[in-house]
Amino acid sequence: MIDDARVTESIVNRFFEEFSDHTRIDVAIAGAGPAGLVAGRYLAEKGYQVAIFERKLSPGGGMWGGGMGYPVVVLQESSVEELEKVGVKTREEGDGYYTADSVSSVANLLSSAIDAGCRVFNMITVEDVLYEEGSVKGFVINSSPIETAGLHVDPITIRAEATIDATGHDAEVCNVVEEKAGELETEEGTVMGEKSMWAEVGEKTVVENTQEVFPGLWVTGMCANAVMGAPRMGPIFGGMLLSGKKVAELIDGEI
Repeated sequence: MIDDARVTESIVNRFFEEFSDHTRIDVAIAGAGPAGLVAGRYLAEKGYQVAIFERKLSPGGGMWGGGMGYPVVVLQESSVEELEKVGVKTREEGDGYYTADSVSSVANLLSSAIDAGCRVFNMITVEDVLYEEGSVKGFVINSSPIETAGLHVDPITIRAEATIDATGHDAEVCNVVEEKAGELETEEGTVMGEKSMWAEVGEKTVVENTQEVFPGLWVTGMCANAVMGAPRMGPIFGGMLLSGKKVAELIDGEI
């Protein structure tokens, strides 16, 4: 016999038990794209309590659709190991190029992060930051459906020792910090905005630009290039993966 109320109780009890356990954490990440997932996995493997907050129903960012909806992504030789180590099958295409199925890539990146202990909360929007004594100390979050509906409902707060903006092109957290908290560590003190496509440069700078841009706030993935004013790079994802690894290494040395 299936008791419908018992089904409800099982869902509600487990969710709020897990959510309550993640209101004070080591690392909070906004955005569950490839860079955020890699960062979450590495940090969880090192023993940190990590939560990723993803505004959409489906984690994975822009990786699902490959290029123009063709479910294939490209990686360069220096980064292919980051997919293969989580079980993604890659194919060598010559001249240092590799391809992988985009759906398999997201599925494996997501599964490996969760298996490492990183908790992913979907349909949650980071709308502000917790700002104390000149530093970002966590995220202010709300339900994405509430935000989409434009309802006047107050958010709640997650406290964290370190925060990561992995929201991609929009650099959502950094834009909030610039507006409300102060200048960022960029040439102009602002979110400088991404430049047009130039994959060769973009793939290099997305790793170089992965850094702490405000006390307590790091950037990774396409967000790093958007904040620093570097080019976008389209459906080649090696830099994203390496950026996620780098931000985890930087935070591991700070908290």
